[in-house]
Amino acid sequence: MNIELKEIKVRDLTKGYEDNQEDGVIGYGGKLDIRPPYQREFIYKDKQRDAVIDTITKKFPLNVMYWAVREDGEFEIIDGQQRTISICQYVNNDFSINGLAFHNLPKDKQEEILDYELMVYFCEGTDSEKLEWFRTINIAGEKLTDQELRNAVYSGSWVTDAKRYLSKNSRPKIGDDYLGGSANRQEYLETAIKWISEGKIEDYMSKSQHEPNANELWLYFQSVISWVKAIFPKYRREMKGIDWGFLYNEFKDQKYDSAKLETEVAKLMEDEDVGNKKGIYTYVLTRKEKYLNIRAFSPNQRREAYERQKGICPVKKKHYAIEEMEADHITPWHLGGKTTAENCQMLSKEANREKGGK
Repeated sequence: MNIELKEIKVRDLTKGYEDNQEDGVIGYGGKLDIRPPYQREFIYKDKQRDAVIDTITKKFPLNVMYWAVREDGEFEIIDGQQRTISICQYVNNDFSINGLAFHNLPKDKQEEILDYELMVYFCEGTDSEKLEWFRTINIAGEKLTDQELRNAVYSGSWVTDAKRYLSKNSRPKIGDDYLGGSANRQEYLETAIKWISEGKIEDYMSKSQHEPNANELWLYFQSVISWVKAIFPKYRREMKGIDWGFLYNEFKDQKYDSAKLETEVAKLMEDEDVGNKKGIYTYVLTRKEKYLNIRAFSPNQRREAYERQKGICPVKKKHYAIEEMEADHITPWHLGGKTTAENCQMLSKEANREKGGK
């Protein structure tokens, strides 16, 4: 990894500044991608933006910024995007502070701003070196998310096209109700790649980096959402944020009766013993009760059962201290047994593990 500290004047940074909206933002004579098409949108609030300009006019130091050196010798911002856009917008007369835009300032004040020197690290290296280093220095300002860091490392035609579907404000609003996080912070994109790659996000992005488009990812994502809507046609807020892609990968080829699934889901939603309502959807596909977080017996219920049994485990036929025992449903929950005192028995830890097949 080669890292070099440079001093960049505001006049050079803002030279050739263009904000092309969906197609990105450039500066530094057209050689700097300030906001590549796959990066986040501008998120600074007015107060933060004004503070950047106030820092410059007072000749105070701004935090150091980081630019990646690309193979073609040009650059893109890794850290400092929001500060850079604030500076460029002000010099471009896009906003004013206390009623004064840049062109309203006296000539000497304009020159002072243009001569202000920014501290910038130029960074170049392999993909793995850059990713590791970017994560290390991602400590100030509006922090980049893991996916934003990956976008910077694996930049190219594939990421640009993927963001068109899963990150931009103008994206097709398909599946938003089922996804957690924020599209603008690349979390929708991260989720889709995680699903299609079975969690191997960086491997998938490395393989896809120079593909001309992200059609495979987009078609896959649409298939996941269509599958969810088909087998669970009634939407509930608990469906948001479930890892639907992993369930799709495992169960997409199985046949389901949507009406029967809905009847079971509705019943489980009303079951007071089910502590994790979101887990119901995973449970009805996997049949693993761990996703339901079945309500545990209370300390009083455990003590009552222990005293009733006089400390004897009904399986091992031996006496145990209460600390050596665990509460268990006499009639299993999946057979209709409730988490009530009369349905509680105390088993030795060994017996309980054997019963549960653990």
